[in-house]
Amino acid sequence: MHRGLCVCDRLPRLVTRTRVVLVIHRAEDRKSTNTGRLALACLPSGRGVVRGRLEAAPSPVLTEDGTEPLLLFPHEDAEPLGPRPPGAPPVTLVVPDGTWRQASKVRARTPELAGIRAVSLPAGTPSRYRLRTEAHEAALSTMEALARALGILEGPAVQHALEKVFDTFVHRTLWVKGDLDDADVLGGLPPSAERHDPLSGLRTVEGETSR
Repeated sequence: MHRGLCVCDRLPRLVTRTRVVLVIHRAEDRKSTNTGRLALACLPSGRGVVRGRLEAAPSPVLTEDGTEPLLLFPHEDAEPLGPRPPGAPPVTLVVPDGTWRQASKVRARTPELAGIRAVSLPAGTPSRYRLRTEAHEAALSTMEALARALGILEGPAVQHALEKVFDTFVHRTLWVKGDLDDADVLGGLPPSAERHDPLSGLRTVEGETSR
């Protein structure tokens, strides 16, 4: 993002029992609208592994000892994700990061995920990710899906904290593209955003021209 619109000062530090591992498609890793990296910035125990690069690389270690690995994607054999029973080990939640098509291929193309149980989210509200379009009606951005999953595993406070950062990121990005009015930006705009105003040329000195 433009420095004047950066959300770094809004990032919470969320210490969770759940370990998050993002398996990031190499094309996704370069996109400015990626939300998986933004989610990882809030999770000190999370990490990302880039998949599909041409150069040879050692097989990544996707799970951690003492945890139960779960793959978050609604494959046909996926089980509904639910709260952990008392005494259950913590979860290593493996989350594909990419388009729906890219994410659907992660299990088949990542040998380390063979035999890992897939889990799916319960039906919820539609995605608020307005920066891209996705043909699959149930698709969520990576950060939205991760927030909902951690809401189940860790509690609603973690979910709400991630969703607040997500909404701020989306709103500021829409604003700089001229697709959102000042008053509709969640949490308002920082003073440093003025120089990035996409409609600054339409404003008069007296402020007579508005969005």
